[in-house]
Amino acid sequence: MGATNKSTLRREVRAKIATLSATDKEALSTQIFSKISKFEEVEKASVVALFASLPDEPQTASIIEQLAPRKRIVLPRIEGEEMEFYDISEGLHEGAFGIMEPSAAEPVSPSDIDVMIVPGVAFTADGFRLGRGKGFYDKYLSRNGFHAYTIGVCYPCQIVDTIPSEPHDKAIELVVSSE
Repeated sequence: MGATNKSTLRREVRAKIATLSATDKEALSTQIFSKISKFEEVEKASVVALFASLPDEPQTASIIEQLAPRKRIVLPRIEGEEMEFYDISEGLHEGAFGIMEPSAAEPVSPSDIDVMIVPGVAFTADGFRLGRGKGFYDKYLSRNGFHAYTIGVCYPCQIVDTIPSEPHDKAIELVVSSE
């Protein structure tokens, strides 16, 4: 199954997300991250990889703020065709695709990350994920040394029955929505 089916699914799910108001997104995001903050894997983690959310993604600002005093928080930065994670302690700046990115100079080793919160356009309940189409997360999840517990986050309208998959697509361990 190729890009056409994935493209169609992306378009359909994005249309559903577009019907959510900013207030809805904020409330749903609060519910999602309230659940995640209580997970044993997150409680035990030293290094948590999150993402700076785009307007159509669950909003991460409050969970970053909540976890930062007691966890090392790392966010992705796009560098050409690759994605690396960097510590947020040196601040953020606007980077690729208008996404806020860490300003730190040295990337974190994939083996240092204990938990990774993963965005997506759509998810299945069993962990298959449809990203934005560039493959950044699939590539990162395949890197040598990466062993983090992976949690996909999404609004309820982003959970679908099936996602066309290809051999390079990487499933995640848990999908968390507000329901």
